Amino acid sequence: MSHVAYELGTQPECWERAAELAPARRAVLPQPGERTAIVGCGTSYYMAQAAAALREAAGQGDTDAFPASEFPAHRRYDRVVALTRSGTTTEVLDLLAGLRDAGVPTTAVIGDPATPVMTLADELVVLDFADEQSVVQTRFATTALTLLRAHLGLHAPAVVADARTALAEPLPEGLEGRGQFTFLGRGWSVGLANEAALKMREASLSWAESYPAMEYRHGPISVSAPGTATWSLGETPEGLAEQVRATGAQWVEGRLDPLAELVRVHRLALAVAAHQGLDPDAPRHLTRSVILDAGEEAVR
Repeated sequence: MSHVAYELGTQPECWERAAELAPARRAVLPQPGERTAIVGCGTSYYMAQAAAALREAAGQGDTDAFPASEFPAHRRYDRVVALTRSGTTTEVLDLLAGLRDAGVPTTAVIGDPATPVMTLADELVVLDFADEQSVVQTRFATTALTLLRAHLGLHAPAVVADARTALAEPLPEGLEGRGQFTFLGRGWSVGLANEAALKMREASLSWAESYPAMEYRHGPISVSAPGTATWSLGETPEGLAEQVRATGAQWVEGRLDPLAELVRVHRLALAVAAHQGLDPDAPRHLTRSVILDAGEEAVR
């Protein structure tokens, strides 16, 4: 069994532990009314998008999400939360150092505390039970989001039950042989759709796209055709399923909690990788953490 296959299968247990941890770490996570930014890189950025949308929708305060490399230095926040599995990614460390110098309170949600982030963030939330050996992130990312959902009072045991269903039920037939995948979301699940597409690209080298569901009809639906698949994570706009089916594309309706639907996509990514003879533990051109030397940073 690959590392990523094992790790994606442990997500329900990790989510339970994160939900149990959330009350004890309440004081170092965003408080109601705080103007907050959530940052990350790659998968962590997409989890930040989902968490920011959830927090604003819950009326907890203005919340923005940024890639760590694109944080707007001119904006002022009451707290910045960094999601970082490795604790070594250059862009995150550079941002935390700058925020420390500027006196902005920071919290890092991390998988490995024995890393440079330990000395740069004001507060840590350690999810070492969700850390991973794989390059491709699954359980750390979804566990970090579960922590933030639980902090907002938006996690329930039914979410874990849905995750177990996502691991147990067969995937929709015929998906492994599709040549292109599109993932759709609404509200907080737009970030999950973005992550679903990234996971398909990383693990299986698939052509994968993602869009807000209502935007899909404004151009992107033109790529739907026989041999492609469109998967909705979350609420589906009225009439969209019929329009996608009319193109000849395979339509997949999300039935579970959107985070549990993402677990189904994790399984699909591994199934497509196996179908293509790829090793998901050795994704092309990727490393577990992006660490830039001074020369690379100067020209980036």
